[in-house]
Amino acid sequence: MKQAWQAMIALMLLVLLVGCSAKLEDYQGEQPQLKLETFFNGDLVAHGIVQDYSGKVIQRFTADLKGTWDGNEGVLDEQFYYADGTRQERIWYLTKTADHTYEGRASDVEGTAIGTTSGNALHWRYTLIIELDGEPFAVDLDDWMYLVDENNMINRTQMYKFGLPVGEITLYIGKRS
Repeated sequence: MKQAWQAMIALMLLVLLVGCSAKLEDYQGEQPQLKLETFFNGDLVAHGIVQDYSGKVIQRFTADLKGTWDGNEGVLDEQFYYADGTRQERIWYLTKTADHTYEGRASDVEGTAIGTTSGNALHWRYTLIIELDGEPFAVDLDDWMYLVDENNMINRTQMYKFGLPVGEITLYIGKRS
């Protein structure tokens, strides 16, 4: 009986936490307004960390980013440099599909990433294929980007597998002068 009550309380807490999560509309009035075609245009630099499910930092990185746009079509070339000496390239092909909606494709992204902006924030969801023990491993990313000012952004990403949290990515992105 005690276990049943504990399970019931845990379920109620989970429902409360999910109900209290931030919504994109919460950022509607925030300034400056985030437009990917403006922020991700030109040369940028990023610094970040990857944490495992326990919060332990398992990777540190910097990245050089270069964005170009032609109308509603953009390319974001990302060159990652990890603390362990490995390098990685990801090239995003972005499309602005409506005033506040974007789609993105990359070679290590399964299907299409879908993102929506509101105020200074972007909520971006996609499935990323990473390598784990030499094998491809798909993780679902719940990505939130917050424009601090016109030249600086903070990005927090939760990673999930089978709906369970497996890690987090935190990074700062800034425009190069």
